Amino acid sequence: MDKRLERILPRVQKPARYTGGEYNQIIKDKGAVELRLAFCFPDTYEIGMSNLGMKILYKTMNSLPFVWCERVFAPWGDMYEEMKKAGMPLYALESGDSLDKFDALAFSIGYEMAYTTVLDMLDMAGLPLRSADRPGLLPIVFAGGSACVNAEPMAPFMDLFVIGEGEEMNNELLCLLRQAKAESWTKEAFLRAAAQIGGVYVPSLYEIAWNDDGTVKSITARRGAPAKVQKRIVEDLDAAPYPTDPIVPSTEVVQDKVDIELFRGCVRGCRFCQAGHIYRPIRSKKPETLIRQGIETLKNTGYEDVTLLSLSTSDYRELNALCDGLLDYCEPRSIGLALPSLRADNFSIELMERLQRVRKTGLTFAVEGGSQRLRDAINKNVTEEELLHTCAIAFAGGWNSVKLYYMLGLPTETDEDIRGIADMADSVLHCWRENAKNKNRGVRITISTSCFIPKPHSPFQWETQISKEEYLRRVNLLRSSITARNVTYNWHDAETSVIESALSRGDRRLADVLEEVWRQGGRLDAWSDYFRFERWTAAFERCGLNLDFYASRERGTDEVLPWDMIDVGVRRQHLLRERERCYRSELSPDCRKSCSACGAARLLHGRNCDE
Repeated sequence: MDKRLERILPRVQKPARYTGGEYNQIIKDKGAVELRLAFCFPDTYEIGMSNLGMKILYKTMNSLPFVWCERVFAPWGDMYEEMKKAGMPLYALESGDSLDKFDALAFSIGYEMAYTTVLDMLDMAGLPLRSADRPGLLPIVFAGGSACVNAEPMAPFMDLFVIGEGEEMNNELLCLLRQAKAESWTKEAFLRAAAQIGGVYVPSLYEIAWNDDGTVKSITARRGAPAKVQKRIVEDLDAAPYPTDPIVPSTEVVQDKVDIELFRGCVRGCRFCQAGHIYRPIRSKKPETLIRQGIETLKNTGYEDVTLLSLSTSDYRELNALCDGLLDYCEPRSIGLALPSLRADNFSIELMERLQRVRKTGLTFAVEGGSQRLRDAINKNVTEEELLHTCAIAFAGGWNSVKLYYMLGLPTETDEDIRGIADMADSVLHCWRENAKNKNRGVRITISTSCFIPKPHSPFQWETQISKEEYLRRVNLLRSSITARNVTYNWHDAETSVIESALSRGDRRLADVLEEVWRQGGRLDAWSDYFRFERWTAAFERCGLNLDFYASRERGTDEVLPWDMIDVGVRRQHLLRERERCYRSELSPDCRKSCSACGAARLLHGRNCDE
């Protein structure tokens, strides 16, 4: 351990975040590998170590014998200040080596508010922020993750982006980098070759032109780059690598449990949901695969809880069989089984009985809209009757805690819809009074709202976002409408949502804003402890850019969008069609009942969705 680190650790909170040495970490001989990769997560250890994608890709990249992939996380404020005072650069946990010893830095970016932390980590590594200022081949700096489906705000900082699922794509890229390093290629030669790998987007090979009104005029691919970069997917999840021996953190993390991924994609097609569109097509694992992976992981880690993950867990066709298979192992060992992302329209008594065989957890349902008309408009195919039926089942089964999530500011929302949220809370409370198994324990009903954010590659990518003042008006309307003492109301910060909206749909010019925010001290902006709205608004002004132009402006349907060079598989015509159905409050069936011809099935070769 670095002597400076030994002096620092006693002075910071949670020093185990910064030491490495965890059970199941991968250690390789530095002299025996040809490439060293720093896998960087732009948030704290607790968040990064809870990220399933991080666990999967750590394992797959380390499966290459010539690569050593090590983890790097952003330090919390106390550690950050101590490292600055000591002149200590950012380092990797496995070896303790500073990042100037690495051939590549790979960032996993799942949230736009992490952008400034990426810049801060590059600076702590001693690297110039912008790709153009790093002319040599090494280190190559690249990024992937869901936020990269619009890579443009970060484009000037990255050498390339990997779009889609990285299990196969990342390793193909590392094989090419190995060749480039061995043969002393130039950086330009490597990037031009990398652009020929499916799913790799190289921003320097695309020329962007703007109209006088600030909108994008054209996107032109150059030097052999594809006009459209099509995302990569893993077709057969049963055959895909999955870490049944993940690293066990030495300190408590956000998700301290075994995660089992049931399927990718979503059958529902909620029109506000980016994830439900960018992760298509639907691909499921067989229950026997999941049972084996779950039991192996429990044995290899010693965890006492299992969570079944997907965008909509109760849509997994063989969920009951899967739960039974896992509970045969878990129940005798008092291991809990949790199912987040449940839907109110397919929660069953049988499923409830399976869940409570070990221990009860709270039930959470994303209702999203306060009226049936609005839920139809956003294609959230859940009725109040279904929700109340589900709550009745749960209360009769002994549950006494329900959380209901909603969005404010959805397209076509009215004040009547907002008051409908309070009415629904009253209905749930009345349902408890009628059905509760044990009324002496009381009931906890929690209503949470967030501000709708239009996201790229969703049917609402063209929509406006309401102002923070209007969001707070709607929050106050809902607050005043909730009268029951048993109902708690929480709401998401409006100012963060405004900045997230701007970054989500931004173009390359926002790189100047990001750098300005960082230079004024911005980092860890995903945390309210560090986020400062005034710092962002001042940066927009200094850079001569209009925040409202990016955050709240409605886009024209014929407008060239900054992310139009990225193809996630879902056709533009499908998104437009779904947007039109919104304004007619018209539902679309889920994918398993009727194919919507969204286009994602073309990413599969000789297979059908969810085959």
